[in-house]
Amino acid sequence: MNDTPSTQRKPAENPKDTFSWQAALLLLAIVATAVVIPMFFLDNASGHDFQFHLGSWMDAAGQWKEGVLYPRWAEWANWGFGEPRFLFYPPASWMFGAALGTVLPWRVAPGAFIWLALVAAGMSMWKLAREWLPGRQAAAAAVLFAVNPYHLVIVYYRSDFAELLAAVFWPLLLWAALHAMRGEWRWAPALAIFFCAIWLSNAPAAVIATYSLILLMAVACAMRRSVQPGMIISAGMAGGFGLASFYILPAAWEQRWVQIAQVVTENLHPVQNFLFTRSINPEFELFNWKVSGVAMEVMLVTGLGAVFSARRRKEYAEVWWPLLALGAASALMMFRPSEALWDNLPKLRFVQFPWRWLEPLNLVLAFFVAAGIGSLRRSAARKLAALLLIAALAGTATLLILDGWWDSGDVPFLLHSIHADRGYEGTNEYQPVGSDRSNLPGYTDDADDNPELPSTPRIEGFDSATGKLVPVEGIRVHAWTAEQKIFTSQASGPETLAIRLVEYPAWTLFIDSKPAQPGTVPDSGEMLVPLPAGAHHVELDFRRTPDRTIGAAISGFSAIAILVFVWARPWFGRSRQKFV
Repeated sequence: MNDTPSTQRKPAENPKDTFSWQAALLLLAIVATAVVIPMFFLDNASGHDFQFHLGSWMDAAGQWKEGVLYPRWAEWANWGFGEPRFLFYPPASWMFGAALGTVLPWRVAPGAFIWLALVAAGMSMWKLAREWLPGRQAAAAAVLFAVNPYHLVIVYYRSDFAELLAAVFWPLLLWAALHAMRGEWRWAPALAIFFCAIWLSNAPAAVIATYSLILLMAVACAMRRSVQPGMIISAGMAGGFGLASFYILPAAWEQRWVQIAQVVTENLHPVQNFLFTRSINPEFELFNWKVSGVAMEVMLVTGLGAVFSARRRKEYAEVWWPLLALGAASALMMFRPSEALWDNLPKLRFVQFPWRWLEPLNLVLAFFVAAGIGSLRRSAARKLAALLLIAALAGTATLLILDGWWDSGDVPFLLHSIHADRGYEGTNEYQPVGSDRSNLPGYTDDADDNPELPSTPRIEGFDSATGKLVPVEGIRVHAWTAEQKIFTSQASGPETLAIRLVEYPAWTLFIDSKPAQPGTVPDSGEMLVPLPAGAHHVELDFRRTPDRTIGAAISGFSAIAILVFVWARPWFGRSRQKFV
């Protein structure tokens, strides 16, 4: 190993290249505005996950008004019967969306989310690229990463706001990882923070980021002929896992209480989503081929960028070789020969769609293409390449806009459903074990399209002889919030009450201040409360389970440990070494 310290390589400066971060920010604001402009005329792009995310935002915003700062139970999911969605879905996107919806009209909140995410993602890429490339090339990389074809697919087709938010932290994660690969221990805390940020944004992106860092770790150890980069990256990953434990530990522990395997059933399994996969479902196959076309476009342009930038790879070998390895691995993971990895690597199948590896590949695309165009010797060639790239992006965006689904009714429908005490559609993978949301009262096949359907009563009687729900009298509701239900009952004989709530282990039942065990309606999983004759005070509380307490404690301890490390880092050394 070469122990000689070296100075950090700076991009060659051109006196005419005065492109500042402010100019980059302005340029990104312009292109992000161009992406959301169709929403001013066509309304929101209602992609696959639009109602899921908007429902979560509205639910969380409503719970803030109830005093629940960090929601765990989605009150309005499953048409008011609820689900533990917020325990399993990373919090950053739905909390950010809820905040936007709190200060802006709900109709414009999705567009604002997209605009801010694209600008932030571009500035993150600017920060990464500017360390190795001149200002104009770094700005080109920032713009290309912000509005790359896959991000346009997310915006116009998929409405996966969480994955778009995770994109903000990908360049920063690589930036910190590259410094760690030099042997710089002082970058371990930054790596931990950015790794944590991706875990709190989107779980599939986090799994991809985890395996990407492992790959970069191997590349760095091979290039440095040392295990030191691996130690630093491992420390950063451990710190990131620790910081995010308040979310990760409960999500991992309480998976046994829900039907999490539903997330990879049928068309959601990775095997069904390799590029150009055939399917008996025509609509599913059509979408797969559209994404496959985008993926091939990205791979082709990335390959061209790698070829043209290779002539200058010695100037930024520290980033060129790791990016080449990351790009090649990302491309491989989208094709069927990688099936064995998808089947055997831990948790990788929960990524669901192999084409999600387009996110790290687009990071490689942005850097290589910007560097490749900058390596062209003739000004005319650089301008022609830039125009061709702009035309390709504009053409892709136009096709997606024309082919996307634009709907002005989704936001009003969700608002009306929540205000009418009805709620919104739930998700299969977050159903508690033993529950089937299709058997819950009030469920119909067109429930998510019919705003006039009545809400289900909060409390009904359950006739055990017939298995049917019946009206009940003598009930007075005192509180009915996301995490607490309080009511009193007065009956002349014993009765069993059916509560508009699916049973979940975190719900604790108290009858007359004494703990009691609830039952469930067969097949649906709706909670039952058996009561003897007379007057009774019933309280249901969504308690804090031990796994959440332990997860929060680990996060707190990790934050303290990182702060101590930052304070004490002079004792850990500051070696800054180049690759051999």
